[in-house]
Amino acid sequence: MHIPDGYLSPSTCAIAYASAAPFWYVAMQKVKRQLHTRFVPLISVFSAFSFVIMMFNLPLPGGTTGHATGVGLAAVVLGPWAGMLAISVALAIQAVFFGDGGITAIGANCFNIAIVGSLVASLVYRLVAGTSAMGSSRRLLAAGLAGYAGINAAALITAIEFGLQPMLFRDAAGTPLYAPYPLSIAIPAMMIGHLTFAGFAEFLVSAGVVSYLQRTDPTLLAREAPGAEVSLAAASLRKLWAGLALLMILTPLGLLAVGSAWGEWAPEDFANPETRREIASASQGQAPATAPAGLQRLSTIWTAPIPDYAPPILKSAAFGYVLSAMAGTGLIILFSLVAFRRRNV
Repeated sequence: MHIPDGYLSPSTCAIAYASAAPFWYVAMQKVKRQLHTRFVPLISVFSAFSFVIMMFNLPLPGGTTGHATGVGLAAVVLGPWAGMLAISVALAIQAVFFGDGGITAIGANCFNIAIVGSLVASLVYRLVAGTSAMGSSRRLLAAGLAGYAGINAAALITAIEFGLQPMLFRDAAGTPLYAPYPLSIAIPAMMIGHLTFAGFAEFLVSAGVVSYLQRTDPTLLAREAPGAEVSLAAASLRKLWAGLALLMILTPLGLLAVGSAWGEWAPEDFANPETRREIASASQGQAPATAPAGLQRLSTIWTAPIPDYAPPILKSAAFGYVLSAMAGTGLIILFSLVAFRRRNV
């Protein structure tokens, strides 16, 4: 679901940045008004969790892969506004340092996943949870459904953006310049995997962590529980950081799923016969003979220092994956301390 450079036209990317900017601004204003000593590390830990959980690729129908995003969990614990900032930080660092998502498409990826995903997840959680007790099983169901709805809303918006490209942007011969598949292919290809495997994974992640927090520190869930007293002062994040460290060690499991995510193929993949068969299998039997011209042109606009979470100096993919998870988490902590530094407001 991370849109790479070249799949969206420059004008589409500009619109996406412009659409995301007001939400980022409002989110920053809301977060500034509630900053205190423990909220900055709370944003950091859930941003890092999102970064790491997105490294666990899952096999999806059609031979593609997908992953959970952590957007539902962030919305449940942080609220939609802080949640969209946390997920946006993770997505931006993935794009800039690891090439997971394009530089030109950061606005689109953040709008789809961090903004739409967070708002939908928060709405679903509040509607389903209602005024139920903090430790009730109803809140577990609400958290799971929030994650499921959030990731699928993000996937649908992404599919629509892909599907509009060949309708709006073609060369003189009528050949698509960017994403090559129309809505009739993009929406089913994207949604089948997310409505099933990826959505179910998001459901389990959201409900599982909320179940853990209900037993260990329910105060972390008070922010999105209307009528409940919000008291983060009692919250200890040590166990959350310890759990995150364990996830980092386990990230090589994400390498077991073979294939690329739908709509994230590199230009050279379209010229590779085997990969073209995989693309066609996931796209109703259709695969362009060559990559669209706009995709080829924009795909080289940025070269990430650690592309595909594989440090060039390391021969072990698994070890490189763990180091990348650690590096990404460190960058998130550093960014959060700078961007959300403690201040009197």
